[in-house]
Amino acid sequence: MIRAMMTAASGMKAQQSQVDTIANNIANANTAGFKKSELGFRALLYQTVREPGATTAQGQRDPTGLQFGTGTEVSGSTKIFQQGELEPTPNPLGIAIQGDGFFQVRLPSGELRYTRDGGFHRDVDGALVTAEGYFLDPQIQIPDDAVSVTFGEDGTVSAQLASSATPVNLGQISLYRFPNSGGLKAVGGNLYSETGGSGQPIQATPGLDGAGSIRQGYRERSNVQVVDELVGLIMAQRNYEVSSRAIRVGDEMLQQTNQLIR
Repeated sequence: MIRAMMTAASGMKAQQSQVDTIANNIANANTAGFKKSELGFRALLYQTVREPGATTAQGQRDPTGLQFGTGTEVSGSTKIFQQGELEPTPNPLGIAIQGDGFFQVRLPSGELRYTRDGGFHRDVDGALVTAEGYFLDPQIQIPDDAVSVTFGEDGTVSAQLASSATPVNLGQISLYRFPNSGGLKAVGGNLYSETGGSGQPIQATPGLDGAGSIRQGYRERSNVQVVDELVGLIMAQRNYEVSSRAIRVGDEMLQQTNQLIR
């Protein structure tokens, strides 16, 4: 009965982690470029009373054995990099990735991070930066007299200058892919960092080598489906209630045992 209570408690802890993950997904339902997380679970160690296949008599073996589980635990969380819906944005420098890949940005420390959020802006010096002021890498510099900026689907960037009738090429946006995107580490601010699990970034031209294309005037919405998250939330709540009920049953059985001893 004590074991039953501890086993049920592990289930409650696991479902609490599930609720925490779903709550974060729902909270970021309107975050540009956000990718939802999913938890994985695994069984804890088993107590083996009789080994499967153990000898029960001469020439006879136990076909199933006898084992008792000790509960469950969270095995890990996985980022689901499914494409989010693209929606128009009034930001003239806003771009989105249609397909696979990440933008690379450089932090003030010189470290590189990766993002799906293409809501870029022009800073006071004309550089293309994120909302936090991080430079897009490779860096794109917009002239002061630029009237408009155009992003091609292949990542080429050109500007129409007030002093020229011919558009000027400003550079090329690269996208970066990973052997295992699920191994990226989320560091907040819509940014991811490279890890040993993700592998090293592979630079690609938009539209080539498996990379997605660039869409100007759009932003990528979160890939969170609120209805699915609410269903998952209800299921987690019900599982939590059932586990708590198992603890109450174990407590009632212990109570009855104590009364018999008296």
